[in-house]
Amino acid sequence: MKTNERYVVAGGSRLQGRVKVSGAKNAALPILAAALLSSGESIIHNTPIIRDVNVMLEILRRLGVDVEEVLTEDSGRTLRIRSDGLTGPEVGADFTREMRSSIFLMGPLLARTGKIRISYPGGCAIGPRPIDFHLRGLEQMGAKIEERYGFIEASVQGRLVGSEIYLDFPSVGATENLMMAAVLADGKTVIRNAAREPEIVDLQLFLNRMGAKVRGAGLDVIRIQGVKVMGSVEHKVMPDRIEAGTFLAAAAITGGDVTVENVIPEHADAICAKLREMGTVIQEGDDWIRAIGPTRLRAADVKTLPYPGFATDMQPQMMALMAVAVGTSIITETIFENRFKVSDELRRLGANVKTDGRTAVVQGVSRLSGARVECPALREGMALVLAGMAAEGVTTIEQVVHIDRGYQNLEQKLQGLGAQVSRA
Repeated sequence: MKTNERYVVAGGSRLQGRVKVSGAKNAALPILAAALLSSGESIIHNTPIIRDVNVMLEILRRLGVDVEEVLTEDSGRTLRIRSDGLTGPEVGADFTREMRSSIFLMGPLLARTGKIRISYPGGCAIGPRPIDFHLRGLEQMGAKIEERYGFIEASVQGRLVGSEIYLDFPSVGATENLMMAAVLADGKTVIRNAAREPEIVDLQLFLNRMGAKVRGAGLDVIRIQGVKVMGSVEHKVMPDRIEAGTFLAAAAITGGDVTVENVIPEHADAICAKLREMGTVIQEGDDWIRAIGPTRLRAADVKTLPYPGFATDMQPQMMALMAVAVGTSIITETIFENRFKVSDELRRLGANVKTDGRTAVVQGVSRLSGARVECPALREGMALVLAGMAAEGVTTIEQVVHIDRGYQNLEQKLQGLGAQVSRA
């Protein structure tokens, strides 16, 4: 895939129709890492066809894991994974610098092989995301960890041991990593102040179907009783709640009428509440949400918080909506300190955005104007697509490789709703 591709977005189209959400990026990545724990075969359905998943699969192959891919009728894919041939504990720097989620391999590889050597992870430049919580928890479980020359080297004599772990912050990544490490540990592990995101519940389902004994996912205390071995598993990845929220936001910003299918509506409660506050009509069914956008959105304030609060991964998209809303909106970002990078690009489109530390003040304007902008990161890039669809004229978005990390067939899905979006 080329890394210098761009989106060309002609604004002014009102999105209408139905769109199906793909499997969740943030659920699929830890589940793929957890497949290393199986002594049998892992069959994983509804795996999204996105850049981050492709990078993770290549890492697994480099580790000696056998991966078979089968495309399915709904444009997703089923993976068959066997880790019998696991050859080594080192994860190359070329992969970890591209994708932060490679850190998920620490827990499974330590549990399965007793050692790992991994470069410091990369990913989107949205501010420091320290891995101290991961390392401290693994040390409490008996791992010896050394950091040198840009690498983390961890090892354990025998098996990891169960421990009482308290997370200073409910980190999603640390919660998932420690869950995966604990399932093959000796004894019982308790993770307190655990993150509560739905993707953690999906990981628990996957692990338990494999033979693990995990309970409490979705609550702030997770208890894991270690087992000796884990077997084959078949699992379907949950729908992507951030993709669902993005398409709802697309309907809202274009004054459209879009039904988003293959969703779990309660996962989108926070975004739906804000869209209603901004004047969008929201209707829900068992596995769908319909959004009907107003002629002009109203201002609203947003504060990002750990789940079930407003997701930081939807904050840039909301900034795009606020840019064309009537009135003044305020965003308070409590998760990542550098998540306002998209504000510079939105200003190129005519947005009135002022930032100070973790606060952004957005004064809505009557219209945006198309311009050439650059995608700084995954969700920020999607915010620029939304803004481009609401702008007058043509917007060209450079470096859409970032968007490819998290959205499957984005331009085709948007085109199916009537958007004038093309890839160049």
